Amino acid sequence: MGKNLVIVESPAKAKTINKYLGSDYTVEASIGHIMDLPKNDIGVELKNRTFLPKLIVSPGKEKLVDRLKKLAAKADAVYLAPDPDREGEAIAAHLQMQLQPGMKNKAPIFRVTFNEITKKAVNDAFKTPRQVDNNLMLAQQTRRVLDRLVGYEISPLLWDKVRRGLSAGRVQTVALRLIVDRENEIKAFNPVEYWPVDAKLKPASSQQEFIARLYAIDGTALRVETVGPPALPEGISAQSAKAGMEKAKWTVASVEAKERRRNPPAPFSTSRLQQDASNRLGFNVKRTMGVAQRLYEGVEVGSEGTVGLITYMRTDSTRVAPVAIDMARDYIKKLGPQYLPAKPNDFKGKKDAQDAHEAIRPTNVAYTPDSIRKYLSDEQFKLYDLIWRRFVGSQMTPAVYDQTNVDITGVSDRKYSVRVSGSVLKFDGFLKVADPRAANATATAKPQNESSDGENEGADTALPVLTQGQALDLVEVLTEQKFTEPPPRFNEASLVKELEERGIGRPSTYASIINTIQDRDYVKKLARKFVPTEIGMVVTTLLVKNFPYIFDMDYTRKLEDELDEVESGKEKWTDLLDGFYGHLLKEIKVAEGSMEEIKRWEKTTDEVCEKCGSPLILKWGKFGSFYSCSAFTKTKPKTIAVSAFKKDAKAAMKRVTDSFEYPVTVKGMVDDAEASSEEVRDDKQLLAAMKLASTRGKSILIDPVSCDFTKENFADKPDLAAMEAGDTEEEEFCENCGKLMVLKNGPWGPFMSCPDYSADPPCKTVRRLNQKVQQKPPEPTGEPCPECGMELVKRTGSYGEFTSCSGYPKCKYVKQTLLDVACPKDGGKIAERKSKMGNVFYGCTNYPKCDFTSNLKLIDKPCPKGNSKYLLEVPNKADGLIHEVCPHNHEALPKRRPKKGAKVEEPVDTIECGYEEITNRPIPVAAPVEVPVLKRPDPEATRPLAESVA
Repeated sequence: MGKNLVIVESPAKAKTINKYLGSDYTVEASIGHIMDLPKNDIGVELKNRTFLPKLIVSPGKEKLVDRLKKLAAKADAVYLAPDPDREGEAIAAHLQMQLQPGMKNKAPIFRVTFNEITKKAVNDAFKTPRQVDNNLMLAQQTRRVLDRLVGYEISPLLWDKVRRGLSAGRVQTVALRLIVDRENEIKAFNPVEYWPVDAKLKPASSQQEFIARLYAIDGTALRVETVGPPALPEGISAQSAKAGMEKAKWTVASVEAKERRRNPPAPFSTSRLQQDASNRLGFNVKRTMGVAQRLYEGVEVGSEGTVGLITYMRTDSTRVAPVAIDMARDYIKKLGPQYLPAKPNDFKGKKDAQDAHEAIRPTNVAYTPDSIRKYLSDEQFKLYDLIWRRFVGSQMTPAVYDQTNVDITGVSDRKYSVRVSGSVLKFDGFLKVADPRAANATATAKPQNESSDGENEGADTALPVLTQGQALDLVEVLTEQKFTEPPPRFNEASLVKELEERGIGRPSTYASIINTIQDRDYVKKLARKFVPTEIGMVVTTLLVKNFPYIFDMDYTRKLEDELDEVESGKEKWTDLLDGFYGHLLKEIKVAEGSMEEIKRWEKTTDEVCEKCGSPLILKWGKFGSFYSCSAFTKTKPKTIAVSAFKKDAKAAMKRVTDSFEYPVTVKGMVDDAEASSEEVRDDKQLLAAMKLASTRGKSILIDPVSCDFTKENFADKPDLAAMEAGDTEEEEFCENCGKLMVLKNGPWGPFMSCPDYSADPPCKTVRRLNQKVQQKPPEPTGEPCPECGMELVKRTGSYGEFTSCSGYPKCKYVKQTLLDVACPKDGGKIAERKSKMGNVFYGCTNYPKCDFTSNLKLIDKPCPKGNSKYLLEVPNKADGLIHEVCPHNHEALPKRRPKKGAKVEEPVDTIECGYEEITNRPIPVAAPVEVPVLKRPDPEATRPLAESVA
């Protein structure tokens, strides 16, 4: 009798569930999706518009799928248990598609889902299994096909009009549009001057001072256009008001006291968690979701073993299960009856929320953050503490404030009205758990209409006791010039909030949207704010202009609603795709003829060439726009035989004037050397120069005068060296587990990897580094180029830093470390080189004509036995010294490790030599790598003191 096979998508999840199910179950992981559309083909049937995807086993998953098939063939039953969302349902459907044909015993295949990974939730789920939900799978499949259609149909247009390698995304382009539109708003913003006026006052019988804001003069309200708080428009009016207020007699006009209740916020949805983790903990979206994933999948909690600490973390719902509410209320009772509401708090969800899962909450309120602190990493504790406090606080009574609004009048030559409001925390309510720091800061006072950022609510001063008609003393009048600020750039938290409010994307897609626009180099993050790159601005402008329907924000939101309809079975998935594809084809047809061809840009500018004084023109290149001299020409030189010139000078001159425009350079050439050279600007000078060249050279070379001066257009690129960008790059965290990613080298160059890549269970998250990033400008070295005399500069390339001629591409000199040994094959020079893995080797500079390479350093010493003109340096680990070895001494040379399964090849060298000499030089030891001290954000310093909830 075989065991039951359970398949989840994560090794960590498999490890946790395996402990709950017992010996009758074998738990395996699919490690995410096992099937996808092919990479090099659109993979969707479009001819008949069936839109059927041509799914294949994901490259690299073949062995895993074969193993799962063998296990399924022996199992009594198969339970598919990926995450309870569209992606998880698609994984389950693909697993069923692969496993079912090979299950000859016709064992049943079930689908099980659970919102939390606890023993009770898992066992309950296995008691009530179901079949794979076809509608849920089709909703995911439809989204995948939509994105594939946009990517494969529109991206080639960008390759043709801008440059190869660019790509368009259905939702990502709309998110990028938000960032670009905000940047355009900032550039077009005109600051408005305003002068707020404040009166610092105190009662005659008290020394307690407070500040009130001037809001009216002679009963007329102060108002400056586009400015929120009351203010005066210019300094003259402000100084006049200040002079009048200093002479005025001040009395309290009215005092209004009332009680204000502050309700607890709802438990976290995905977007709200991402926003609060960013604002309070300094976590980016990827890190937040990675840490939450580990808390959901399970953490070792002492003798209890692996425990899932939070519910599923991809949700747009604020709904909570009754059993969880009961747990929270049992805990709140211990704090005191005044903290427990008569009935549970109920929170209304958003109108367009899917409401498929509960809000994010702790699986067991008894696991307080402090009680399990020792089992959690620093980042896990911070996020769990945030989730736990939010959930428990959501079921507590409101906080109560005593709020006082005071109107004060000052009378001199005019009547000046000022206003101030203050509040005192009367009862902390939910703040006792949700925000203890705000609960301890009990009083605040601020001028009315002063914007609150959450920090003022924790101030430690309050209004003095004031009564109507009471006289007040003026301490001083405060006024200063201010200007309105442009709208702020988006950070991750505010972008997620904007996407959620506009209905673009869903909780499971926010992190991938933000990652994609950064990976494609469409935006940079400076000081934690998104700044669009030049290529991001250009691509967005082109796509929005030429695809106004496909990339319209309202249409993108409408598609999300239609996908929800597919999920619920109310709309046919092919109808959705048919309508979308019809719009797409119409707009592609128009765009093919009307889209601007950016790669052929040649825009006139007011800039002047620093080399020849000609006007500069703006062009488009591989790394964006740049300035090029208008005197540059691609016309190739032309050679005229001396005999042809002597035979018919007029015909030879006509060949020149027909092919070139003046000025040109006439050169008399002897082989490859110049015998004469003269720049000419008219026919008379041309004739004289050609006569001279015909007498001195064997041929006449006509070369058009060209200026190769270029400079980068930094104005349209983000300033990566700006002070506000900070001195260090933002750290990158694993999207699966939230740990700090580490830099590694692989066969295809450097990449980022999760530090738990080889752990148990492993976290196989990797990310190839994007090579299309804006490089820092070349750094001058002050050293002349040995070939052309121009200055050498340091550049950054795929293999790291290198030094080359600043005259590139005319001069292609690259400085190399050369050995004083001739190449054994062709006598050329041997240079030190570096592989993509970072390993040093030695090769002939005449490559590819000569393919000689050596992993060992060559020494300019002949073998004493006469078998070689050079020796090799071989590090000997046994004695820690360098040995000098003849290249024919096969016993002393390092043995290459053969590939797995390959036979060990014998050396084909027919010469055998035993020469080996031990030197007194030790093997060089690499300097230890200094581990940087990571600065973590202090949550107590960054979190707001209070959060107003209506």
